[in-house]
Amino acid sequence: MEPVTTRIQWGWWRLPLLAAGIVLIMVAPFLLLQRLSQQNLDAADAVSHTHEVEAAVASVALSVRDAESAAMGIALGLDRPLSRQRYAESKAAIGPNLDRLTVLTADNPEQQVLIGRLRELVDNRMDVMDDLMREGGRGDIARSTQILAPLVDRFAIRPALEEMRNNERELLARRNFDAERQRRQATWLSWAAMTAQLLLMGIVMLLLGRQIASRINAEKRSTQASARAMAVLQTVREPIVLFDEEQRIVMHNAAFAEMYDVPGDGLPKTLPDIGHGAWNDPVLRQRLRDVLLRGRELWDFELEQALPEGPTRTVLLNARSMPLPDAEDHVVLMTISDVSAQKATNQKIAELNRQLEGKVEQVSEVNRELEAFSYSVSHDLRAPLRHVAGFSDKLARHLDEDADEKTRHYLDVIGNSARRMSQLIDDLLVYSRLGRSALRLQAVDMQSVVAETRAMLDAGAEARAPRVEWRIAPLPILVADENMMRQLWTNLLGNAVKYSSRREVAIVEVTHRMLDDGSHEFSVRDNGAGFDMTYASKLFGVFQRMHKATDFPGTGIGLASVRRVLSRHGGRIWAESTPEVGSTFHFTLPAALDAPTYERISA
Repeated sequence: MEPVTTRIQWGWWRLPLLAAGIVLIMVAPFLLLQRLSQQNLDAADAVSHTHEVEAAVASVALSVRDAESAAMGIALGLDRPLSRQRYAESKAAIGPNLDRLTVLTADNPEQQVLIGRLRELVDNRMDVMDDLMREGGRGDIARSTQILAPLVDRFAIRPALEEMRNNERELLARRNFDAERQRRQATWLSWAAMTAQLLLMGIVMLLLGRQIASRINAEKRSTQASARAMAVLQTVREPIVLFDEEQRIVMHNAAFAEMYDVPGDGLPKTLPDIGHGAWNDPVLRQRLRDVLLRGRELWDFELEQALPEGPTRTVLLNARSMPLPDAEDHVVLMTISDVSAQKATNQKIAELNRQLEGKVEQVSEVNRELEAFSYSVSHDLRAPLRHVAGFSDKLARHLDEDADEKTRHYLDVIGNSARRMSQLIDDLLVYSRLGRSALRLQAVDMQSVVAETRAMLDAGAEARAPRVEWRIAPLPILVADENMMRQLWTNLLGNAVKYSSRREVAIVEVTHRMLDDGSHEFSVRDNGAGFDMTYASKLFGVFQRMHKATDFPGTGIGLASVRRVLSRHGGRIWAESTPEVGSTFHFTLPAALDAPTYERISA
């Protein structure tokens, strides 16, 4: 589905673009026609202006000619009042005609210069005419010719008038050329505008088509999304219902209809109408009204609903207000979770926990009694054993050489048994303390503990064979009970040395590695007598032995003590062995026992 932001970014510019296209289609041709009409009017005004200038020039020339004709007639003896009146009128008309010509050519500096020169020439000619009229009536042709002589060469106005006409005609030609050029441009612009209109119309139609297609696709996607949402809603196994302020059901899924037996007749229903009175609780109905009217939310509201048949049902209600996408009203979305079975299970689990707590208390009491018994027995047995061992030694010294071989044998058996019993009691006390004493967690350098244990074992084996070859890998620093860790390594390394005592060279190897979950795995490997893995299940039991006491001494409590130490620290131990090849003991300690600083020390 196309993201909403993408659709918004795609659609926000369409309306302005369509509006701009419509404006261009409507306004651009109008502006072009207006410009073309204005250009035509300007061209007509230019032609009219040129004709007006030519007419004004002709008027000036005509006024000068009329004045000069009247003056010459008077000079030739035709001095009549009508001739003088004509002269006066023609001379008087010259000035306004020149002024009008000045106004018409006000935008043309070149013509203004010519008008100034023409005005000067006309004034000079009129002065000549005035002189001629003062001499008029005498009939002196020679004098008149002399007076008129400057009109031909010095005060000739025809060149100036012709130059003015030519200038105006050239200006008209340029204006006509410009007007024609502008008309051609207007024609091309009209075609371009029409092409642009067609193009814009095509673009608008394309955009409208795409807009319509996009809207159709959006409606199709919306319909598909609604169908998918409805399919999901109907597939959800948890009952879901939407209802309005009057608690009329707007929509529900199949799980709700199945749970409350909602008929599918399509008639409007309210919550109190369904569920055989399951929704008639006034407190619940007020809480549901508050969800919509006061904007509150209902979270894990536990409700017991009576069923027409069978036991009461316990449900958890979650409700919140939400707007409808196709309306302005808000509705309440409520989900119902049937927790009857879960509640019954929890009650059963709670009952089992209470029973288990009682059993644990009983077991704890039995363990405390056993610990007390073991501790008491261990201490109470020490005095008789000391008596047996002591009097056995005294009896041996008393008899001295008088004792025969059998008597000395009996005394040796009694002494050895007493000493073995004392060792068993000591080991039993150690084992008891491992279970009763509190853990004193601290940073323990496993490398140092192993080194100390190795030194103690080497010191105890100096006078006997075999030679022990130690292979100790770098070991970490962990947080543990140091005394318990020392007891663990003493038992494991002591067993490795003891059961390898019949080899020419005893090899004891200690390794360490990190597991994937962050815990630590240690291993102690030897090349000793080994044992049969068939009996491995008895290996870590109290007083359990895999070999005869005559072959390898011991009490059978060491490995049981190791397992108790590891269980106190959250670890475990197991073994792998092959008879006459050797044994490997693996044990783990969890990652939570890592020390704040982790360092490795080479052996």
